[in-house]
Amino acid sequence: MRAREPRPVGKLPPVLVGALLIMWLLLNDTLSPAHVVLGALLAIALAWASRVLRPVEPHIRRAHRALALLAYVLYDIVRSNIAVARIVLGVAGRRTQSGFVKIPLELTDPHGLAVLAGIVTATPGTVWVDLDVATSTLTLHVLDFTSEQEWIDWVKNRYESLLKEIFE
Repeated sequence: MRAREPRPVGKLPPVLVGALLIMWLLLNDTLSPAHVVLGALLAIALAWASRVLRPVEPHIRRAHRALALLAYVLYDIVRSNIAVARIVLGVAGRRTQSGFVKIPLELTDPHGLAVLAGIVTATPGTVWVDLDVATSTLTLHVLDFTSEQEWIDWVKNRYESLLKEIFE
């Protein structure tokens, strides 16, 4: 993975502060001024306290491509839910076989890899098993294993290419 400059200690990520404030207000189900102030103070304090957990700041290059990525993810999650349900209910119409797939990755950004891990794990029928950083090889377990090349193409063409556009 490529090294990036650490974030200055005093800089707080506004998106994190905003998200924490919104969560506080939603959890308390109020927009009273006292809760807005308390939520803002807590959000700032938590973002400041967690800065050591985020040593590398994400650099988003093409944020608009995230919309295409989101569309692919939502479509694949629905499609995979249906496919897994058919397998579990025994109406797949064929015998299924699970297996492991090794996928060579070009994506090196830690934030992009984290998003890819979330996508793969959120998609029913696939599980992120391992990432060998030395060889940049991702290992997936697939419930409905048909062809290794099909899964390699699915990850590389559908997700990795977009994640590289967004983060690298």
